[in-house]
Amino acid sequence: MKKSLLVLTTLALSISLAACGKNNNANNANAGGSSSAPASAAVSGAFSAAGSTALQPLVDQASKKFMDLNKDVTITVNGGGSGAGLSQVSEGTVQIGNSDVFAEEKLKDADAEKAKELVDHQVAVVSIAAVSNKDVGVDNLTKAQLVDIFTGKVTNWKDVGGKDQKIVLVNRPASSGTRATFENFALGAKSEDLPDSITEDASGTVRKLVSETPGAIGYLALSYLDDSIQALKYEGVEPTAENVASGTYPVWAYEHMYTKGEPEGAVKAFLDYMLSDEIQGTDVKDLGYIPVSDMKVTRDVEGKVSNK
Repeated sequence: MKKSLLVLTTLALSISLAACGKNNNANNANAGGSSSAPASAAVSGAFSAAGSTALQPLVDQASKKFMDLNKDVTITVNGGGSGAGLSQVSEGTVQIGNSDVFAEEKLKDADAEKAKELVDHQVAVVSIAAVSNKDVGVDNLTKAQLVDIFTGKVTNWKDVGGKDQKIVLVNRPASSGTRATFENFALGAKSEDLPDSITEDASGTVRKLVSETPGAIGYLALSYLDDSIQALKYEGVEPTAENVASGTYPVWAYEHMYTKGEPEGAVKAFLDYMLSDEIQGTDVKDLGYIPVSDMKVTRDVEGKVSNK
């Protein structure tokens, strides 16, 4: 009997110690001190994102990396312009609407109620630069000169210090968020849809047209700049990430990824991935965008800039 009692006592003590150890491990995990926390559940599903072509290169690249990590997820990314992206996400035909402008700014009047249903996810900052054919003989334009060019008051490069060459405008459609950003912060006014101007929504096509058309001028996100075109200084300030972040270069906007209501499942996981260190620390900068966290200034829906 003494032997049996000793065995039972030892067994009870072992169970008690094991239970205590389990509770301590659980408490450590809740406090963030354990490396054995359960891994995130795998995600699956298919969804679409559409809208801003200025944001498209980043979303394209991030979506491919996300699908490599999550084999059961399929993401389709399309352009079409910010207005189209906002309309489509509001109508439910896509799950993410990419935009260079605030939904409240783009969806006004009859669509104002639709804007209230959308949830904003700011994933980067985009800067827009006026760009020209490399042979126009000008590398800097003032705000007044840009206004004159895009309203048709100036039609020859010689009138702004360049060659005796006709100016060819490459503009964006009214639905374009890139156009809205350029008008709001470079021109300070609406530009004209002039009869002899070229209208093109795809940023890659704009770059090709400007590079190949003598006398051409347009505007592009910094992510599309390359050696085939010339990025023009604005009031003597170069369009660089450093100048944007400091507030010295004023032509910039947040890049938004809107969802209709709070995101769930694979859509939420992807938006979280867009804000991860991997994307923000590498892809955002490599593709010519600026992480929101790098900005020393902020801009509200009315366009007012404030220091952080």
